[in-house]
Amino acid sequence: MNDKDKFFREFNDSLHRLGRFTLILGSIFLISVPFLVGMINEVSPDGAGFIKGFMRVGTIYIPVAIVEFLVYAPMLGVGGSYLSFITGNVTNMKIPCVMNSQDIAGTSPGQPEHEIISTISVATSSIVTTLVIVVGVILMVPLQPVLSSEVLLPAFDNVVPALFGALGLKYFIKSPKLAVIPLVLMTAICVFMPGMINQTSVLLLPSGALALILGYFLFKKGKL
Repeated sequence: MNDKDKFFREFNDSLHRLGRFTLILGSIFLISVPFLVGMINEVSPDGAGFIKGFMRVGTIYIPVAIVEFLVYAPMLGVGGSYLSFITGNVTNMKIPCVMNSQDIAGTSPGQPEHEIISTISVATSSIVTTLVIVVGVILMVPLQPVLSSEVLLPAFDNVVPALFGALGLKYFIKSPKLAVIPLVLMTAICVFMPGMINQTSVLLLPSGALALILGYFLFKKGKL
């Protein structure tokens, strides 16, 4: 092992230690808030109702969380993954930022350079997002007429689809054989079942599994 590989391994080990600590601490804070509010107000949720509600949500979001981790972690890298999963907005903020930074820097997942680029890009995205939210909260009242304008409302509703459409197009062009079937299938589902348009996390399961299966068979046949 050369000095570069040794330094990179030590760097990642330090990120894992810091990331695990901050994720555990953040999880404790998030979970403790509702219990603290309940203790202050001397109320507590009904046990049966809590379990029933958790099962309805958990059956969907636990598999989605596992799949999102498996899909996003290689793209985000070690530092980027810890930062993304603790600050949120992974799909609509962090992933596009990392993908764009990756293209600009010319790196690919697994490279030491990509780990550094992804960590910097996610950290920058988190800082910028926080600053924008602070400014937005301060200006929320003066900007209320603009934000609630019937003319601009359709534009606000389509920001995320437009963002991912622009980012996704270049990747569809790179691997059309791999992208065309999941793209057509997911589009058909959204056309015939409009309610699924807002369930992108759920659609990630079948589309991701289909893309992996297609990628495997195309790779075995030497077409990728």
